[in-house]
Amino acid sequence: MLNALSGPVLVVAPHPDDETIGAGGFLLRAARMGIPVHWLIVTEMDPAFGWPKEKIARRQNEIAAVETAMGFARTHRLGFPSARLETLPLGDIVGAIGAVVKEVKPACVLLPHRGDAHSDHDVVWRASAAATKWFRYPSVEWVMSYETLSETDAGLEDTHAFWPHVFIDISQTLEDKLKACEIFADELGPFPFPRSLEAIRALAQVRGAASGYGAAEAFLLHRARG
Repeated sequence: MLNALSGPVLVVAPHPDDETIGAGGFLLRAARMGIPVHWLIVTEMDPAFGWPKEKIARRQNEIAAVETAMGFARTHRLGFPSARLETLPLGDIVGAIGAVVKEVKPACVLLPHRGDAHSDHDVVWRASAAATKWFRYPSVEWVMSYETLSETDAGLEDTHAFWPHVFIDISQTLEDKLKACEIFADELGPFPFPRSLEAIRALAQVRGAASGYGAAEAFLLHRARG
């Protein structure tokens, strides 16, 4: 699938860390193949909503470190308030994401899964889906959702179960993905916490066993054209 891409990859992250946990191996492979990978971060921690200044400062340092570790071509930050997206007009979020899609002209857009437990993920999925219409964003050839441990596996909506169609071999990038995940130290915890290095590795192995690779990431395919 990566060999078939005709342009950049855009990964849409409700919060920094979702993209690395969910699709880090894919993104590392793409970047190393010379495919520009753009990181779109939808939300920011806002001290007005109780986020400690020390945590906000750590997060800024983490973002900078992950940009380097993952080899992103560019990071786009929308600055919407974290854990508050459902309080905002959806059209405002659609417009902001759509502007980035028009600028980047991605061939592949990676989204969070609609059935994730976090309300921010659902809002970002709906807004991003509206920003991938072929007749308004003709560069987009592939639209897929990634799975994010502690969110996708925690979702309870039967109508939006994560049934993957695409498996990407990350055997050669898994260790570097795990190192990038470690940068988000505040988000990790000891196993069996879902966002533990052991759980992230185990999921990669399970997805690899389902697809014939030593390790893999799974994606739900929404649209492919070409």
